[in-house]
Amino acid sequence: MKLVDLSVRRRVTIAMFTVGILLFGVVSLSRLNISLLPELSYPTLTIRTEYTGAAPAEIENLITKPIEETLGAVRNVNQIRSISRSGTSDVTLEFDWGTDMDYAGLDVREKLDAIRLPLEATRPVLLRFDPTLEPVIRYALFLDSESQEAAEFASLTSDEHSSLKYLRRFADEHIKKELEAGGGVASVKVSGGLEEEIQVLVDQQRLAHLNIPIEQLSSVLRAENINLSGGRLEEGSQHYLVRTLNQFRSVEQIDDVVISSEPGKPVYLRDVARVVQSYKEREAITRIRGQEAVEIAIYKEGDANTVAVARIVETRMQNVNKILPSELKMVKVYDQSTFINQAVDEVVKAGLIGGLLAMIVLFIFLRDVRSTLIISLSIPVSVIATFNLMYSYDITLNIMSLGGIALGIGLLVDNSIVVLENISRHRAQGKSTFMAAKEGAGEVGMAVVASTLTTVAVFFPLVFVQGIAGQLFRDQALTVTFSLLASLLVALTLIPMLASIRKDETDKTPEPVLAEPRTRVGRFLRQIRLFMFNTIPVFIVRVIAGFFRVVGKAVMFFLNPVLNSVNRLYNRVENAYPVILKSALENRVVVLGCAVIIFAGTLFMIPRLGIELIPSLAQGTYNIEFRMPPGTPLSRTDDAIQTIQLAAAADDRIDLAFSVAGSGNRMDANPDQGGENWGEMNVKLKSGYISDHEEATMADMRMALESIPGLQYKFSRPALFSFRTPVEVEISGYELDELKLVSDRIAEKMRASDRFADVKSSMEQGHPEINIYFDREKAAALGLQVHDAANRIVSKIKGDVATKYSWRDQKIDVLVRTREQDRGSVDDIRQLIINPESDKPVTLDAIAEIRSGMGPGEIRRISQQRVAVVTSNINYGDLGSAADEIGSIIGSTPMPGAVQAAISGQNEEMDSAFSSLILALLLAVFLVYLVMASQFESLIHPFVILFTIPLALIGSVWALWITGSTVSVVVFIGLILLAGIVVNNAIVLIDLINQLRDKGMDKAEAILEGAKLRLRPILMTTLTTVLGLLPLSIGFGEGAEIRAPMGITVIGGLLVSTLLTLVVIPVMYAILDRKKFSSATLPATATLPATKGDNV
Repeated sequence: MKLVDLSVRRRVTIAMFTVGILLFGVVSLSRLNISLLPELSYPTLTIRTEYTGAAPAEIENLITKPIEETLGAVRNVNQIRSISRSGTSDVTLEFDWGTDMDYAGLDVREKLDAIRLPLEATRPVLLRFDPTLEPVIRYALFLDSESQEAAEFASLTSDEHSSLKYLRRFADEHIKKELEAGGGVASVKVSGGLEEEIQVLVDQQRLAHLNIPIEQLSSVLRAENINLSGGRLEEGSQHYLVRTLNQFRSVEQIDDVVISSEPGKPVYLRDVARVVQSYKEREAITRIRGQEAVEIAIYKEGDANTVAVARIVETRMQNVNKILPSELKMVKVYDQSTFINQAVDEVVKAGLIGGLLAMIVLFIFLRDVRSTLIISLSIPVSVIATFNLMYSYDITLNIMSLGGIALGIGLLVDNSIVVLENISRHRAQGKSTFMAAKEGAGEVGMAVVASTLTTVAVFFPLVFVQGIAGQLFRDQALTVTFSLLASLLVALTLIPMLASIRKDETDKTPEPVLAEPRTRVGRFLRQIRLFMFNTIPVFIVRVIAGFFRVVGKAVMFFLNPVLNSVNRLYNRVENAYPVILKSALENRVVVLGCAVIIFAGTLFMIPRLGIELIPSLAQGTYNIEFRMPPGTPLSRTDDAIQTIQLAAAADDRIDLAFSVAGSGNRMDANPDQGGENWGEMNVKLKSGYISDHEEATMADMRMALESIPGLQYKFSRPALFSFRTPVEVEISGYELDELKLVSDRIAEKMRASDRFADVKSSMEQGHPEINIYFDREKAAALGLQVHDAANRIVSKIKGDVATKYSWRDQKIDVLVRTREQDRGSVDDIRQLIINPESDKPVTLDAIAEIRSGMGPGEIRRISQQRVAVVTSNINYGDLGSAADEIGSIIGSTPMPGAVQAAISGQNEEMDSAFSSLILALLLAVFLVYLVMASQFESLIHPFVILFTIPLALIGSVWALWITGSTVSVVVFIGLILLAGIVVNNAIVLIDLINQLRDKGMDKAEAILEGAKLRLRPILMTTLTTVLGLLPLSIGFGEGAEIRAPMGITVIGGLLVSTLLTLVVIPVMYAILDRKKFSSATLPATATLPATKGDNV
């Protein structure tokens, strides 16, 4: 090959080119971002609309249905899902993967502008679901109960409310501002504690007596609390700014506002209302280890790096700690960067150990330090060169991209092994070092190119993989491809160049002839050039080579006994192999029959493995999501969570439990989370308690949860891929009663099975409602409008923020509404005066019928049809087995004619992913065949080589079964990678057999001779690949759940395929090959026994 010839002739050029790649690779590495996973862009948009006070049925008819009907025409929409809850509508659009979400968002906004919604409804808000919308860091701020200062502070404050307002104020004024100034921080959300509010509590009886509507109070307060600029005034040479300063400077000034003025009788606000400094109605209560606290959640910008943001926040926290009062304490309850760093470190460690093991294998086989180091150079050079391409393609350092590099560690030396082994063989034939490097590398050049291309080609079909699997494994496919292409370039350039450096007496390397300069200066400059660009580089290379030679001799002195034992073992294998192969060739039918039987048994084992979408990652932390019956006040939800906090505090394995009751400060568009009856607790285990203990503590926590009546709960680990539960049953129909009946039956049967945990139905709990039905005739007779009466009810019960009170840098809401005793019960609502401006006050019950009842807690719709959803986690077993049991439950459940049930959730995503991955696997095999057919210019020889793939499947399936692994998306990616790897040994073997036959050998002799010559490189490449993958396959460390199944798949398949390839492939070649080669010129040393059907 010309590239090989150039490499051995232009050694300095190749050396400088290599140094340049290494230098730029190191620079690129320093600029690569670190993240846990590749950037996952979910093609989902959520439209959230609020309509305060409306029941779920009204929300469905007035908000959800119009939005669904309008947005159904948006392009590339795959499915529309919606949830109508009290006061809130969430419509989620799921787009086809690959949709440009920026254009989709513009299209949705354009259609939303044309929708006619009730005037009282808020403007629809467009939200994007993205896992990055989870906070990257969470802190808890609380009073340090162990400090003396906290005790003194508690003694000075009148009640607990004062300390909670103090915590919230300090977090808002100091911590939030300090952290938001950090680079990469998108937002800092503070929740918990008490937000200050000034409340104007109105006596409706006094208002009615004075004929003053409650709306007038809000209008007057808004008008009185104002500062305005009056322009400029010039008086002589003096210029003045004119300002009207009338904003409230104290609460007492609000009391003194005149709200009505009759001649000589001003009515002050204090006459009809009481102004108090209080706090807003709580939306969330946060606790850490049972103690109430304030949560500070840090969200990163969309393109910011999590690890870099965490470092910046840590720096900013040093400034916070300087101003943090001694009575307060801050604890970090969650830091996403910790797990990322640990997971990435584990992958790097696995790669380094794998590379070291591969070098040990090389040394054992080669027994030469120089040759081992030459081949081993292909690992760092290829990896560092890969960093250049990763930076160009904007790939981050994550467990998938680094996992791709680690997967390729053992593969990176394969090409170099084949090249150097062939160079050594030519050197043993007495050729000079230069000619051995040139001819040896050139002879196998096309074979290593083909073997590399077959491995690279298997990743092209991944572009057809849809969904989460395609996005997740893109980085891994690219990094493996980049590293393998780099290793190919190293094998054809750097390896021959280094192998040709050693000089000997037979070396006839032509020296370049330079024209003799005519002048003395020219001769001097020529000597300088030779010294700088020839003598010095050659001297450095020889010094390094001499150093390695000395080190090699010292190492060999101590290792010779071990190496001799290994060598004797290999010699036995090498001597026995021709005998075994010859016997196999004589009994072809028996060999193929055994292979077919083993393969058939393997196919029978596949259904026993179990299937799942993606293995969950044990991170030493998990979440418990709670939901109390609809209508449960926030305080009751908090009481239930405190019970769980006590159970967590009694568990020695749990480090801390941090809980949020209520909506908290969530920024994401997940419609399932929120409301006063909702809560969440994050449980963090102590260091050293990770995988097994997570499940054990979950089981103990379930026992505590079961003791709380009416509580529904769900366990989950921090979301990485999808927020859908493993098992979901969608029951579709129209009548809510029928949907509730069927969903309750299915949920009851699922709870009866110990396979399912955390079973929850969306129709189990209704929402308590007070329904007000106006009598329009009575209202009209009294001169009242239904619309005005409804608005007045909202103003009196919910209240109206009239203005803002300025205090320091804060803007505090001034809320106007009726007193607690006027709105504390249903009877109080009946007695609400709805026309206080009239001389004849009218109570609400005079013009309306008020009923208490239970409405649906929520109404769900999928594809514009009502559904009930039963969700569940899996207690044991795999997702496929759970789906089969769900199918049996659905089949045995009687349903009304218009009701249907189907399995969805992660099972639906799994089916979609597996379908596209099977297509990708078939396309990968086809591409491998195309590459091999192009190399061999034959259709039969590639077909023979393809038999290595089913042989590899045998090893993969049995390896998964022995290790207890399930078939998942990760395993499929391993199989696709395996399809490109296992053919490499057969390619090199068949290529050598064809070369020997082309030189005149008989087919039988060529098979035996070629197999014998290729035995050592085949075993070397296999063992280096297997040992390179071994650290990835050991299920220890963070992120091992994703790494291990892929490594197990490749190792099992490669080992079994290699052993069978050495026997089965020569047999298949002997049977199927009919190609005519040149006439034999060498005496036959072996004969191939004829079998029935063999005409050669």
